[in-house]
Amino acid sequence: MTAIKHALQRDIFTPNDERLLSIVNVCKAGKKKKNCFLCATVTTERPVQVRVVKVKKSDKGDFYKRQMAWELRDLAEVDAKDASKENPEFDLHFEKVYRWVASSTAEKNSFISCIWKLNQRYLRKKVEFVNVSSQLLEELPKAEESVPSGESQSVAGGDEDALDDYQELNAREEQDIEGMMEVCEYAISNAEAFAEKLSRELQVLDGANIQSIMASEKQVNILMQLLDEALSEVDTIEGKLSSYEEMLQSVKEQMDQISQSNRLIQISNTNNGKLLDEIQFLVNYMDLSKGHIRALQDGDLSSPKGIEACINASEALLQCMNVALRPGHEKLMAVKQQQHLFTELRDTFARRLTNHLNNVFVHQFNHFSHFKMTIPQFYRSSCMSLPGHDQSSTLSQHTAELTLPKHSPLHRDLLRYAKLMEWLKNTQREKYDGLSRTYVDYMTRLYEREIKDFFEVAKIKMAGTTKEGKGNKFATLPRKESALKQETESLHGSSGKLTGSTSSLNKLAVQGSSSRRSQSSSLLDMGNMSASDLDVADRTKFDKIFEQVLSELEPLCLAEQDFISKFFKLQQHPTLAQGEVESDGGVPSRQPPAGEHRHSMSLTEKDMVRLMMNKIFQSIETELNSLIALGDKIDSFHSLYMLVKMSHHVWTAQNVDPASYLSTTLGNVLVTVKRNFDKCISGQIRQMEEVKISKKSKVGILPFVTGFEEFAELAETIFRNAERRGDLDKAYVKLIRAVFMNVEKVANESQKTPRDVVMMENFHHIFSTQSRLKISCLETERREAKHKYTDHLQSYVINSLGQPLEKLNHFFEGVEARVAQGVREEEVSYQLAFNKQELRKVIKEYPGKEVKKGLDNLYKKVDKHLCEEESLLQVVWHSMQDEFIRQYKHFEGLIGRCYPGSGITMEFTIGDMLEYFSSIAQSH
Repeated sequence: MTAIKHALQRDIFTPNDERLLSIVNVCKAGKKKKNCFLCATVTTERPVQVRVVKVKKSDKGDFYKRQMAWELRDLAEVDAKDASKENPEFDLHFEKVYRWVASSTAEKNSFISCIWKLNQRYLRKKVEFVNVSSQLLEELPKAEESVPSGESQSVAGGDEDALDDYQELNAREEQDIEGMMEVCEYAISNAEAFAEKLSRELQVLDGANIQSIMASEKQVNILMQLLDEALSEVDTIEGKLSSYEEMLQSVKEQMDQISQSNRLIQISNTNNGKLLDEIQFLVNYMDLSKGHIRALQDGDLSSPKGIEACINASEALLQCMNVALRPGHEKLMAVKQQQHLFTELRDTFARRLTNHLNNVFVHQFNHFSHFKMTIPQFYRSSCMSLPGHDQSSTLSQHTAELTLPKHSPLHRDLLRYAKLMEWLKNTQREKYDGLSRTYVDYMTRLYEREIKDFFEVAKIKMAGTTKEGKGNKFATLPRKESALKQETESLHGSSGKLTGSTSSLNKLAVQGSSSRRSQSSSLLDMGNMSASDLDVADRTKFDKIFEQVLSELEPLCLAEQDFISKFFKLQQHPTLAQGEVESDGGVPSRQPPAGEHRHSMSLTEKDMVRLMMNKIFQSIETELNSLIALGDKIDSFHSLYMLVKMSHHVWTAQNVDPASYLSTTLGNVLVTVKRNFDKCISGQIRQMEEVKISKKSKVGILPFVTGFEEFAELAETIFRNAERRGDLDKAYVKLIRAVFMNVEKVANESQKTPRDVVMMENFHHIFSTQSRLKISCLETERREAKHKYTDHLQSYVINSLGQPLEKLNHFFEGVEARVAQGVREEEVSYQLAFNKQELRKVIKEYPGKEVKKGLDNLYKKVDKHLCEEESLLQVVWHSMQDEFIRQYKHFEGLIGRCYPGSGITMEFTIGDMLEYFSSIAQSH
């Protein structure tokens, strides 16, 4: 590289008065490697110009040529790509970015360092250096910076020696040299003589300097004497300082002893303060007052004041037990004794509280069970009760009114102990769980009997609706207690579900409503009902009973769930992680140790509430399903009422709490109700398919068509503003499709009544029903019914009317055949079989009297086909009139076109026909 540098300096830069300072072998990035050299140069003439020159080897020989040059002042940025890793790539930003790859990282760094130094000297840091190591950008040595402005400074780097050879003169040096050269005019022409003269003058100056030094020897001696005197004074002062130090040594020892004593006193005071803080901490946070101890040991858990005192004492005890002790406190005997006392107080009070609450549960349970009376006992006692016998507070009277007893007094009494239950939950989880199980067991038995009796009365009232409607007193039937109990229990079976056998209660219900069920149990039978008002009243009463049952269950379950959440504290936030926490009073506390929480926390508090509710009210879902099965057995259309009511209550319960026991249970029962509803619809469709018609009587309006009308009226009344409207719409579509299909089936099988009449009358009735009720989901079926009615009306009119002027019809059919064969209309009269004489002969066979007689026979025939319920006779007769007039006008037109000017006309006019039709209709 040195040889190349000297060659470039000699061949390229010296002829241009430039000096080469640094060189780097590069090639362009991303292209084929064509090596060239980047050179940093300065001019030898003033003002100095700094350039970056690109030199490339000639393709024709071994010499180099100058290819491109950039002024350093045009350089905006130097990017070294990576300051921490060795990377030969670098960019020079002139008017555009030039990307280069050096042959080595060292050459790149040397070149960049040279550029930086030239920038520092000539451009005053105008170029920006990016991703360049700080080692390459070192400041110039301070010695060089101290040189006066304009003085030559070295340019370090890969060519420092070359830069040191060239130094710029300042103004004063230039003036001195110019003055000297003026004195020695031959300095330029004879440099050797000039240099020799300067050498001689320098020797003269050196001699003068030596003489000056020798002349100052006397002053040096005086100075040395003064220094000796100063040294003797220093020795004197040092002696005095040594004596002073010996005197102060004893004072220093005393001060050290005082300092040590003060430090020990300070340590003692600090320790005493810390000890006092520890004692105050233990006294403040681990001391339980005597009043709290008495309350925990002997406090009255029956009176409000005693309960309040026990609550305060238990909270204070819990606070003392949960204090976060500092390291070492556990080893203190007093702390151990106090913790032992707290443990005994906790166990004693937990035992007292558990026993007391157990007694409260038993007492309350016995209190509510004291007035318990079974339903048969109530009916017997209600019939035999004497005057003055007050049973207003008994459960039996609640059930007679179809109401459930309220347990708000029990809840109110127990909620006084809610905070104590929370304390028990945090301290003695086993006893807390035991009390929870005890409460659940007692309340399960209590609610099971109450709900069972409640549903027994509901079933009796539900099954007795028909009997009461017939004037019978179902409640006064002579029934023994065991018999009635056996009957009601048979509804459940051993597993609580409805068994396959029919209970006596159901038998009574079925017997009492046998006449009604024969009329209202299906769409087929609804068409023949004669006691619909009675059925509507029965269904309305059933709807009220079912609504009353749900209305009683809903507040009961919600109140019990709310009580369980509050009493057993199952709506609290989850406890914090183990470690220190701070209570409301700012007392440092700790989580109870793992040994105190033996209860598994795998269940969330909501799960615990749900489990307790499922246990307490385990009979509700079974009883509801049994009641639903009974209602469905009495009348399958009860499922419509139950679906609406149950859906509304499920919707209400989910709005209150979607995860509540009530919402879940009612949702499960709703599935059963929906299944019964679907079964009801399927049953109606099946009965439609099994319908049989009489072969000897006319069909008329089919029973299931009328039944669908009444079903739709009933359903629209029940489902008005209901949440489950979509279920009804789906049922509508299924039913109407079944009605359409079976109407066509019956029409095809009908022998007495023409098919078109059956289709026309029934689809007219369906269309009228849908138009009146305006059921939006059946709009397509309504248009289809209208279309079928219109088509079959037209078909019936054409088929019944037939060809009233038969011979005339045949004659004009022959005329139209000739025209179709290509005979011109005005030439038809020249055909032998269709001349004017033949036409007059045929017309004379149909005088007005004969036409009227034929129409009268047709009216009687239509009257026999149509039924009176739909009143379509006049509609059909009017359509026949229009069709007859259309045929008449068609014949008149053919006569006018094929026999022009013949003067041939029919024996009767359109006015005569209108009079015939009108008189026939009025005569009948």
